[in-house]
Amino acid sequence: MSQLIFIHGPGAGSCSAGFKYQKKYFPDCLTPDLPGHPDGDSLDTVAEYTEWLRNWLKRRGHTSDLVLSGFTLGACVALQYALDYPDEVAGLLLMTIAMRPKVRAPGSLEFRLNAAKDEKVHEEWLDAMRHSMMFIEDDLREQLIECHRTVGPISQYNDLVTIDNFDVRDRISELKAPLVLVRGVDDPGKPAEYELEIHQAVPGSKYIKLEQAGHFPMAERPADINRAIEELMA
Repeated sequence: MSQLIFIHGPGAGSCSAGFKYQKKYFPDCLTPDLPGHPDGDSLDTVAEYTEWLRNWLKRRGHTSDLVLSGFTLGACVALQYALDYPDEVAGLLLMTIAMRPKVRAPGSLEFRLNAAKDEKVHEEWLDAMRHSMMFIEDDLREQLIECHRTVGPISQYNDLVTIDNFDVRDRISELKAPLVLVRGVDDPGKPAEYELEIHQAVPGSKYIKLEQAGHFPMAERPADINRAIEELMA
């Protein structure tokens, strides 16, 4: 039987709390909090997070038939895992992901650094997090804002740098696991359509576009994501 694992990113609370609806719908799923989110220190590369996750799963007896799902950093980790250990991964559902370095708005990284030093900028950062989660229902959004307060902007800064150094274009043709890609078409950040690049590079992959969803489809359109995961695992 497949083991379902959800891997978070630097948004939606910067921890596994963003998978609230998936935890309820798939009670046997696993939702680890990555190092530095908030406990421990952030890691420097997607490869290091992948090894951390693999060891975390091995300690719990999960070494094969893994279905990995994540957004942003978590999606990068899932993709790296499937490329590095293809015999262990049975499927991937990836949201808001690029297989190459992303292009960010000028000042994005400095904003996080400044938020760690200046209380006013810190509140502006939290407001920016609220805006990024505009399609998440109010109660969950405020729960995730409190998670952001705990995890903090430096962890997010580290994650964005890590994501921006991720590049598997030269390996993407090696991917063996069934792949579903999801993009929220109303993302307020209006990122480039990086998911389409992966879809075009991986024959047989499925590409889902969701309206009224942005960076965090699992929390914005949970029924659609849960259904897609069920179909992937069938």
